[in-house]
Amino acid sequence: MIGIKVVLCFLVKGDEFELGTTLQVFQEVGGLGLIVAKNPTRTLDYYASDFPSIGPDIAAPGVNILAAIPPEETPYEFKSGTSVAAPHISGIVALLKSLHPHWTPAAIKSALVTTAWQTDPHSGEPILAEGNTNKIVDPFDFGGGLVNANGAKDPGLVYDMGESNYVFNYLCPMGYNTSAIGSIINGYVTCALKMPSILDFNLPSLTIPSLKDTVTISRTVTNVGPMNSKYKSIIEPPAGITIKVKPETLIFNSNTKKISFTLTISTTHKYTTGYYFGSLTWTDGVHRVRSPISLRTEFP
Repeated sequence: MIGIKVVLCFLVKGDEFELGTTLQVFQEVGGLGLIVAKNPTRTLDYYASDFPSIGPDIAAPGVNILAAIPPEETPYEFKSGTSVAAPHISGIVALLKSLHPHWTPAAIKSALVTTAWQTDPHSGEPILAEGNTNKIVDPFDFGGGLVNANGAKDPGLVYDMGESNYVFNYLCPMGYNTSAIGSIINGYVTCALKMPSILDFNLPSLTIPSLKDTVTISRTVTNVGPMNSKYKSIIEPPAGITIKVKPETLIFNSNTKKISFTLTISTTHKYTTGYYFGSLTWTDGVHRVRSPISLRTEFP
């Protein structure tokens, strides 16, 4: 910490109890000021002292401060909490954008989802649903998992999308009329006569709410890691579900930065079920790009 004059930190639930010690240590090593971006519903008055410190809201002022700092001038240390509703996610998004200015919002979301932890990163124990000591969390509780900021800055692969993907692969298949879509994008659009499947929308996760027959779903990943990379697939299918991925191996080089693959999904269930959960993971031995899968079968 020597040489650091001002620290900006994003407050997570429970961290306020350590602020007094943090302030004291930082002051002893020659720090000049502390910025604590916090939830607007929390007060930090009880640790007030003569040491210069402010507590801007995490959602806007705190993120704007972070985004305004040139990344080459800022030493970052990532800290992550284990609360499912941790409010520091907006700060991590701003940080990822500063580290990767050409990433789209979809790429940033993908990096966060596919690198998240599914168990407590400190103890390795299962994570329990907040307010329920008997229920282990599932993707409906925490999405991809607990945010892993160090992993998100180097995810290996991302599921990327641009504006046209949102228009033609989401808004059009969802049934929005062209005038409504035009007002959203401030332009003119014509949806295809044959709509693509909404299941092919290039999200880093996969949900099928009513699986009846075998379906084939496509996704495209973009390599943002080493140029020459080879990823193998690992499937953890939901109970009673068969999933085949094609191709099973993705090979990237200087000419191949994007690769599409398909998932063929079928069920052995003969009755309507609740949701079952699984995952698809791409790994090159260093990165683990994990996509959560949730689906239920439905019969008349």
